[in-house]
Amino acid sequence: MRSKILAFLILGISVSAGYAQNQEEVEIKDIIESVAENLPEDYDMTELTEVLSRLKKRPINLNNTSVDELKNLVFLSPLQISNFFNHLRENGELLDVMELQAIDGFDTETIQRLIPFVTIHQNLLINELKLKDILQKAENDLFIRYARTLQKLKGFNDLSGNKYLGTPERLQLRYRYHFDDVVTASFTIDKDAGEKFISKPFDFYSGNISILKQGRIKKLVIGDYTLQFGQGLTLWSGFSFGKGPDVTTTVKKDLGLRAYTSSNEYAFFRGAATTISLRKNFEFTPFVSLRNLDASQTLDIEGNLIQSTINQTGLHRTPTEIKNKNTLSQLVLGTVLQYNTNTLNIGAIAYKTQFDDRFISQAALYDHFSFTGKSLTNLGFFYNYSFKNIYFFGEGAKSLKSGIAFNSGALISLSRTTSLALLYRNYAKDYHCFFNQGTSESSEPTNEKGLYAGLNIIPNKQWSVSFYADYFQFPWLKYRTDAPSKGYEILSQTAYSPSKAFKILLRYKLEMKQQNTDLELPLNFLESVKKEGYRMEVNWQMNKNWKFQNRLEISQYQKGNAKRELGYLFYQDINSPTFFKKMNGNARIAYFNVPTYNSRIYAYEDDVLYSFAFGMYNGKGIRSYINLKYKFDQRFDF
Repeated sequence: MRSKILAFLILGISVSAGYAQNQEEVEIKDIIESVAENLPEDYDMTELTEVLSRLKKRPINLNNTSVDELKNLVFLSPLQISNFFNHLRENGELLDVMELQAIDGFDTETIQRLIPFVTIHQNLLINELKLKDILQKAENDLFIRYARTLQKLKGFNDLSGNKYLGTPERLQLRYRYHFDDVVTASFTIDKDAGEKFISKPFDFYSGNISILKQGRIKKLVIGDYTLQFGQGLTLWSGFSFGKGPDVTTTVKKDLGLRAYTSSNEYAFFRGAATTISLRKNFEFTPFVSLRNLDASQTLDIEGNLIQSTINQTGLHRTPTEIKNKNTLSQLVLGTVLQYNTNTLNIGAIAYKTQFDDRFISQAALYDHFSFTGKSLTNLGFFYNYSFKNIYFFGEGAKSLKSGIAFNSGALISLSRTTSLALLYRNYAKDYHCFFNQGTSESSEPTNEKGLYAGLNIIPNKQWSVSFYADYFQFPWLKYRTDAPSKGYEILSQTAYSPSKAFKILLRYKLEMKQQNTDLELPLNFLESVKKEGYRMEVNWQMNKNWKFQNRLEISQYQKGNAKRELGYLFYQDINSPTFFKKMNGNARIAYFNVPTYNSRIYAYEDDVLYSFAFGMYNGKGIRSYINLKYKFDQRFDF
């Protein structure tokens, strides 16, 4: 039996100052798990966790808030936020948080998630910068993490001539400073497994200082920052939600300028940016960024450095990865102008990206329309508008001397129990943008047309039903697809929760695409690729000390007339928030039998504090983990 078990053990130690109680961690974990599957595999959820932790300590005053502030609550849709402000305009201030039940779209689950982060009482905010207060009344958070896999990974031995040159440990140190809603600062250093200490003790350094709400200056960030505007087509750094069971996630909730606190080494700007209030409802956000990127470079016939792609992994483990580190200089300069009210937001974007070396055309035919040259100018226009029970949104984008991309849609509250999401998108095959996260089937919003429709139905407190269908076309060639192609995706999910202690969920997902045949022929033709997924999940709580989750997931994969692959994953989770007075923990044991990578299954996994994972299951084996936490006192956890 032992020979069949794959042992995977991670040792994690975290030292923290001033963290909240166990109940807060459980609530935040539940929210993160609910949104995790709509995020890319390498998404760093540190920033999301920090935002929710701060809001727990200083809840949002619902009678004195803004659209931008409520966007921080990731589980609220733009339509729910719009309906909330409509309710305030028509009925005045809330007298009790439970009045939210009277607002369209605010179901029981949403209100339960919302309650820990909101209040109806005035927060005592400090809006003046005084040195004494900055030094004495601020919150300081120092976090250190060490982790390694005990077994030696193949990368240290089996990659002849290009193996990992560093050590197997992963190290991270993070410091955060918060002085109310006025001044924040952060500093992050990180070393990934396999990286070595090259010329400095850590591979990645990031930091910033932010000043907020000072006169006409709404935000000022010096250092590393992100910009997220519109629907992600023109200017969006960092990650965003994709298609998921909650159909409202297809609408981007742009957060504008934000300080960058993640350890991801690619998705950010480095320099300075500010958001200034020009006059009532008008905002102006100029920004400048200068940083070095990883790129694979060669010399052209004239001896000039050139490249075809940018490396986005942030990993520097092998001789090749180390050689490519920080080889390409990138300068970004631009601005955003917005008009904002609680019902209308329109904006215009203009910026230029300049590189010190030239991009060249790639050899593959599907890359015929990829970006070439040293500079790129992007222009964009975006809008969202709330009218009664409808939230309209969209964005148009243009890369100068090349293509156009646009999308447009609506969230509609058909009744108190039913919401409809519609989205049309059309992205030209020669549209170029280095900072985009528009809704798409491909990894980038280019060379695609699509129509999406989804429904959320919550007839009562016990039942919820979600459904979406997405049809897409690719007018030009793609990787492993040597002709124009098309496909569709369907998802249906039903959840039943007769009580707070029990919930059962059923899901079906179908994806049909086209891809080059695997047959050895002189001329490629396209075959249909069919992927299906089935999920059954049961969550139940025996008492206040013990919670359980069971999941069975089945995946099927078939290409053309080849034999169908069938894979499955079953896991048992056990969670105990307080099984001893000062100790809590959770554990999982999972059995999986998945034939190949094509039929792989992903599952969200817990880890030590501020660390999360998307386990990728393929092959056959057993995967398990256990997390324990002991609380020595209010300021020290192990």
